[in-house]
Amino acid sequence: MLTISNRGNQMPPSPIRKLVPYAEATKKKGITVYHLNIGQPDIETPKPVLDAVRHSTFKVLEYSHSAGNESYRRKLVSYYAKNEIEIDHSQIIITTGGSEAILFGFMACMDAGDEVIIPEPFYANYNGFAVSAGINVVPITSHIENGFALPPIEDFEKAITSKTKAIVICNPNNPTGYLYSKAEMEVLKTIILKHNLYLFADEAYREFCYEGNHFSAMQLTGCDDNVVLMDTISKRYSCCGARVGAFITRNSALYNTAMKFAQARLSPPEFGQIAGEAAIDLPNDYFDITKAEYKARRDLIVQRLNNINGVFCPTPGGAFYAIAKLPIDDADRFCQWLLEEFDYERQTVMLAPATGFYGTKGLGKNEVRLAYVLNLDSINAAMNCLEEALKQYPERISN
Repeated sequence: MLTISNRGNQMPPSPIRKLVPYAEATKKKGITVYHLNIGQPDIETPKPVLDAVRHSTFKVLEYSHSAGNESYRRKLVSYYAKNEIEIDHSQIIITTGGSEAILFGFMACMDAGDEVIIPEPFYANYNGFAVSAGINVVPITSHIENGFALPPIEDFEKAITSKTKAIVICNPNNPTGYLYSKAEMEVLKTIILKHNLYLFADEAYREFCYEGNHFSAMQLTGCDDNVVLMDTISKRYSCCGARVGAFITRNSALYNTAMKFAQARLSPPEFGQIAGEAAIDLPNDYFDITKAEYKARRDLIVQRLNNINGVFCPTPGGAFYAIAKLPIDDADRFCQWLLEEFDYERQTVMLAPATGFYGTKGLGKNEVRLAYVLNLDSINAAMNCLEEALKQYPERISN
């Protein structure tokens, strides 16, 4: 009898995408579904970025260098310099999305059975990358009551074992939207130097900080060998389908190791690199405009959520996600019910149950993640649906 690998059985389903079949069935009934479950912005990809791809003149779609096109890597140096991150193009590997950058980091830095510490709730696919690399995620819980601030240093110290090799931080955070301060990043620096750990910094949402400034892990001093930056153009320029990211480190031994994985997969996508290179030439006010739009969406969704009886949502400091606590006891069941059994004026809303963003079993049962990637009118309509749904939900918990 044929069997499935243990790795395949351990691979978790995506909490963001696992309800897609229910959404598709609902749409076939003529019901509008507002997708707040996934970070797919409705802001248009900038025209100069698309034009660069459309107007490509090469006659053969060749492999690029395994590290990515040198012209793109050199232009990225100028992009990072504008963000007070000083690196050289020879410290950058262009990857197939930020996902591959994370996987390269896990596989280059850790052996099977090693451990990585991640504050939870965390980006759900970290679990999938860990399973792929044969490593174990050790979660440290942050709490909705204080807006998901970095857990205290004592919690990290208690979790570190002889198998611990790294800490992962997403800043601003997906799924919570929390923006880690310079002081909190310095705390992490103290930990990684004391215990000789890597610090993986996922900074996909760097541009979208609404209160306070972004402080990159690459700006920490005295820990160049420890820090790995994992980046992507997906959310920055509404280019999710380009599948282009970056793995960046000043650690030459680690860079050379990651390059072996890059060579094994041959090269990153050429059209995505063309798009990424063109995006660097966008006008300086591009992010001012997009950030203002996301801030308006954030302010609206947080206000609407907290005005619903029994709902609590802290104000995110960055990215375009929020986690809300609802008067329910099973977010997975509620999110499925929204799609299978509920509609309000032929409309409903798709949310991501927060259980899939926690590594600790049993947490997030009364929480959902919302991506405020739709326009203000759509957010208002989605919140109308959610408010009415909570009134009708047969398993609602009384306040």
